[in-house]
Amino acid sequence: MLIREAKPEDAKGLSAFLQELSALGKRTMPSDEDYVSNNYIAHPDYILCTVAQDHDGTLLGLQILKHASIDNIYGVTPGWGIIGTHVSPHAARRGVGKALFASTKAAAINAKLQKIDATIGDTNPEGLAYYEAMGFRSYKSENGKTSKCYVVST
Repeated sequence: MLIREAKPEDAKGLSAFLQELSALGKRTMPSDEDYVSNNYIAHPDYILCTVAQDHDGTLLGLQILKHASIDNIYGVTPGWGIIGTHVSPHAARRGVGKALFASTKAAAINAKLQKIDATIGDTNPEGLAYYEAMGFRSYKSENGKTSKCYVVST
């Protein structure tokens, strides 16, 4: 598996597996190519968007790390990072998330972030367990979502 920074031309492949996740009830956010491009690959608060790619070029997952700007739509403390992780349903339990987080953690250290927020729907036990396994700890729960915090250490 290759871990690399996302490129604009990845939007179509990422959109395809995000739509699969939506169809399975594992995603509620938009999944179209424009959304992927504008909110993941080229977002103004972008720090890093990493993809996992199989040996044949198939995209297996993505992880987004953004700066939490003032008045961000997630209500995350400004100055923190905001993370999102999505793994193709065809790549579950293959270590994709762990591999992506190694790259994201290095980017967070480089960006001098002290904390990263992950907010996960309470109906997503896989997501909650993933972030817990990566070292995120719950700090807030409201409106059917749990917010977890990762303390970045160098």
